[in-house]
Amino acid sequence: MAAEDRPQLTLITPPSFDLDVFPAQLARVMDSVEVACLRIALASREEDNLLRAGDVLRDVSHARDVAVVIDSHLLLVDRIGLDGVHLTDGARSVRKARKDLGSDAIVGTYCGNTRHEGITAGEGGADYVAFGPLGATPLGQGTQAEFELFEWWSEMIEVPVIAEGALTVELVERFGPVTDFFAIGPEIWGAEDPLAALKTLLAPLG
Repeated sequence: MAAEDRPQLTLITPPSFDLDVFPAQLARVMDSVEVACLRIALASREEDNLLRAGDVLRDVSHARDVAVVIDSHLLLVDRIGLDGVHLTDGARSVRKARKDLGSDAIVGTYCGNTRHEGITAGEGGADYVAFGPLGATPLGQGTQAEFELFEWWSEMIEVPVIAEGALTVELVERFGPVTDFFAIGPEIWGAEDPLAALKTLLAPLG
């Protein structure tokens, strides 16, 4: 696949991690593979945990020119000095997030497998929409985002699209030509060597 056509990479953090271990793992991955964005996706609702993790991961990422967004927590974007927010409720909060954070911030949102939700989010000012999961997963309702959705989107809509959820080498190969980004996290962080797992997953992209 030609470099200009190759999808970019968003890394998703684990829902919880050891701050003494994970930042070094993350730095190793970012030093070896080109990463466009880090998404902080912590399950914790403890403000101190989020602030501490955000500070450390921002420093690791910004030192490598990688943008950082955080799941849902609009109010923490400016406090931690992040680049934007990743919403998880489709188009519902996009306009408010754009108004609150301003035109320079990244505002993206996860739209499941719903074309209409994605279009509405784009019209509301989203910088990207994410569809998924691509692979089989017991999470959520288990409804997968179809290849045809990405194929249609890549031909008809200018808003960048992210493919995510239960990715495999086969899915990366199949969806590579019709997505702008892959978002990868759970697929690699449980591996003994996350960097090797990531390289294997991205191998079809060349």
